[in-house]
Amino acid sequence: MSRNLRVKVEVCGRVQGVGYRFFVERAAQERFLSGWVANTPEGSVKIEAQGTEEDLRTLLKDLEKGPGLAVVDKMKIDWLDSLPEEEGFHVKII
Repeated sequence: MSRNLRVKVEVCGRVQGVGYRFFVERAAQERFLSGWVANTPEGSVKIEAQGTEEDLRTLLKDLEKGPGLAVVDKMKIDWLDSLPEEEGFHVKII
């Protein structure tokens, strides 16, 4: 069994007002990842997700594409240790 990891991502580009957060939420839930996604006041989207490395790398590929109207210019990715007892994935207001 592979160990769980956590990834922290900031996605920049045209990622607000195009359904990006709900795209991320659905993609994460399909992989049974836990964590959250949120818009930032600066116009980017922040994501923290945890699960297996394989599932997280697949999610990162999805994040590069985004939903149809999104344009991803860059992604900042940081790998972290997982958080104990976190459950579910949700859209968060920050």
